Formats: sequence, C-alpha cells, structure tokens
Amino acid sequence: MGLNEKPLSTLHEKASYELADFEVPTGREEAWRFTPLSRLKGLHNGKAEPVGGVRVDIDAAPEVTVETVGRDDPRVGTSFVPTDRVSAQAWNSFEKATVITVGRETVTSRPTVLTLTGSAGEGAVYGHIVVKVEPLAEATVVLDHKGSGVYADNIEFVVGDGANLKVVSLQDWDDDAVHVSHHHAQLAKDATFRSFVVTLGGDLVRLSPSVTYTAPGGDADMSGVYFVDAGQHLEHRLLVDHSQPHCKSNVDYRGALQGQDAHAVWIGDVIIRVEAEGTDTYELNRNLILTDGARADSVPNLEILTGEVAGAGHASASGRLDDEHIFYLQARGIPHDEARRLVVRGFLGQLIEKIQIEEVRERVLGALEAELSR
Repeated sequence: MGLNEKPLSTLHEKASYELADFEVPTGREEAWRFTPLSRLKGLHNGKAEPVGGVRVDIDAAPEVTVETVGRDDPRVGTSFVPTDRVSAQAWNSFEKATVITVGRETVTSRPTVLTLTGSAGEGAVYGHIVVKVEPLAEATVVLDHKGSGVYADNIEFVVGDGANLKVVSLQDWDDDAVHVSHHHAQLAKDATFRSFVVTLGGDLVRLSPSVTYTAPGGDADMSGVYFVDAGQHLEHRLLVDHSQPHCKSNVDYRGALQGQDAHAVWIGDVIIRVEAEGTDTYELNRNLILTDGARADSVPNLEILTGEVAGAGHASASGRLDDEHIFYLQARGIPHDEARRLVVRGFLGQLIEKIQIEEVRERVLGALEAELSR
C-alpha cells in the first residue's frame, strides 16, 4: 500500500458536484500534502472570487463543430464528476462552457487549436471545456495556455466507440500565473486516446489527468514533459482507473529541474479493478535534477484487484546529471555547458519527438533550449 493509508480504490471514490461535500484542504490530506496551499490564491478555500475571464480563441478544423453553451447543456458533465474541492469550485463557478464535437466517422484535416489567454487581476477565473469525438472519428486538439491570472477548470474528453483522439496541452503561463486543472478522458469500446502534456510556465501549476473506460478495448497513452525553474511548483497527478476488461494504458512523464526551490511533484495512480481482467498497463516517471536546491517528489501507485492481468508495472527515478556522460562529451571537445544541454535535450527529447504536430514540437524544443540557456 506504500505511502497511502487507504487503498487507491477507496481514496478515489469520493466524487460530487456539490462543493459542500469537500472539506477545505489543510495540507495534511494525501491529495494535498505536496501542494503549497498558500500559493493557490484562494482556489481551495473559496476566498478567490470569480471575476473577468480567460479569453478562449479557437482555430477549428473545418470538420469540427464549436459551440458556447450554458451549464445546463446535457453534454456538459456527463463523463466527469469533480473529485476534489478546487474541481468542484470550478464546476460550480463557470458560466459558459466550450463544446467541441467531431461527428461520427469524421477524420479532421488539421488540428483544432484552443488558445486560452489569461490576464492578471483580482480574484479567479473558472472554465469548462468538452471535447466529444463520436464513434469511428479521428481528431487532434491542442490546448495552449498563456498569459497570467488565477485559473481553475475542468476539461472532458469523451471518445466514442472506435474513435481516436490526440491531445497536446501546453502550459506556457507567465511567471505569476496559478493554474489548477482536471483533464478527464472517458474511453468507449476500442477507443484510442493519446495525450501529451508540456508544462513550462507559471508560479504554481497543478494538473490532474485521468482516464476511465466504459467498455473493453480502450487504449490510453499519456506522456508529459516539464521543466521547473527556481521557485516554481509544477505538479502532475495522474489516475488511470481500469474497470473494464482488456484495456491498455501507458504513462511516461519526464522532468528537469534547476534553481533554488524548484519543485516538481508527480503522482501516478493506476487501479486495476476486479472486473478488469486482461489489463495491460505501465507507468514511468523520471526526473533530472540539474542544480542544488531543486526537489522532485515522485510517487507511483499501482493497485491490482484481479490476478488475471496481461501486464502491470511501474517505475520512478530521480537523480542528477551523470558525470560520466558529461566527461564522455567533454573528452570529445564539447564544452561543459553544451555537453549539459545535449544530455538534457536527449533525456526529454525522446518524449518530445512523440508530438506529431511539427510547429508545436519545434516550439517546445525552442522553449527547452531557452530554459537550458539560462
């Protein structure tokens, strides 16, 4: 059972749309023990009043339908129920939701890009997005977060029978931004979901990607890279809940940290329930600590409630640059700083190359170079 006092299957059972069903976090709870609550700007205790808004600009593929709807729209909240207080606060506070629909058997000709731009001000902003991919359809969605402010939101990815959805989420906030977000993917029969998370900016960013299955054959691949600078807190909390037979999941997140009080947190929870026979799952997290004063907390958790699995495993490793690698490169005439960049570039680049959108991949590689040149 590891660091948890209770099994994962019970830790993740509380879910409600009602804010009153969640107590204000104190920091002693398992779900909040790594998060500096004082830096959440009131998102966790109701003291952050909703004001203003985050501008959402959408460059949609021509085959995609985009709508702005009220919270009473039947497509909103059908696949997702909040599991913590900030998520419930966001659910109860958003005014309009963005719904993106990809029709049955539609194959989009290009990615749909949502650019969310925040602006500094008093109070918080809340949002909600639904991406619905109907049976046998294929689509790619990019979420590009930038600007400033305090923002909490919930995003639903509903992937129909035999459908395929790829998502790239960029957190490229200004240095003072606070962002708490839940990304929930619901996979139907034989659905495929590929997500790639890139977190670079912000004072405090806490993302909670999760996956559930409604029928056999679902396949989820969740990758992510993050680069943490001095004073930043970047936290990723993943949950894959296998409740259907013969489904797959693969998780691979990697991060690099530099500077005093740079803090990365990665929590990977995978549950294989009794009825989920034939599950094939693996989760991995690696952190490269580049300087003194940086800290990485990495906690993979795997709970298996059936003996009939195809494969299940997890791994975690955090460490410093390998002196032998640096020496090898220096011995071939490469200066120390360039050798350091090459090692980090290779460490994170293996995942970044999985981004199939060239302009996004080049942007991420450029941002990595900028980080390494500091």
